[in-house]
Amino acid sequence: MTDLIHLCKSQSLNLAPFLNFVVLYFAFVRNPQGELYTTILKCAPIVSLMFFVVMKGFGLSKEYRYSQLILIGLIFSCGGDILLNIDMFPHGMGSFGVAQIFYISAFGFKPLKWKLGLPFYVLGAIAVGLVFNRLEGVLIAGLPIYGCLLLTMCWRSLARAVDQKSSLFIFCAIGSILFVLSDSMIAIDMFLLKIPYARLWIMITYYLAQFAIALSTATELSKKKSGKTSPKSIQSRNNSVRRRVKSKD
Repeated sequence: MTDLIHLCKSQSLNLAPFLNFVVLYFAFVRNPQGELYTTILKCAPIVSLMFFVVMKGFGLSKEYRYSQLILIGLIFSCGGDILLNIDMFPHGMGSFGVAQIFYISAFGFKPLKWKLGLPFYVLGAIAVGLVFNRLEGVLIAGLPIYGCLLLTMCWRSLARAVDQKSSLFIFCAIGSILFVLSDSMIAIDMFLLKIPYARLWIMITYYLAQFAIALSTATELSKKKSGKTSPKSIQSRNNSVRRRVKSKD
């Protein structure tokens, strides 16, 4: 936990836009009906997380592959927010589905830890069964597919956290659970029963989830600070030392 607090302090300037835009969203958006300003305010926190991922250290090399995948996931999440806010639910769900694919790619499948993921799919199947008779059109296939992607994202994040026990990865895993909770509340509110203050709880858990996922890209900073060097750089350093020794002889 102290590592997370220290990181947030060191990256406070890069994280400040996210916190400010979250406050603005909850302060000014009451009952969004697809208005331009509500769409902008809804997307602004996610755009500010893209800003954080880039500004904390970013590149197009393999060294930043994790950040690249998370950034693309945030872009598609932002697209999903826009589409949901203008009442295009199936399209928004599709955009979020693509975002989950990129998050899954970032988290990876090693170690597999399939026993950790099995309960998620069982609960997911039960949840889909409860609402399946109320689905229409593309949602009949789309909702189960999206649910599978969402649960896979959560499973992979948890598997990584259990294996590596990094504070950032643990926080990211908590975020993935909040993502599942947020989307579950959307499904419950739409298809089963109305949740009091649904939008408030959905957006709080959603923003926290995306924040945790975006913050996990700071692991690239910790790797640099730990002084990890590539085999090529080590070999180059050794060759340099040998040349100095020979010159002295």
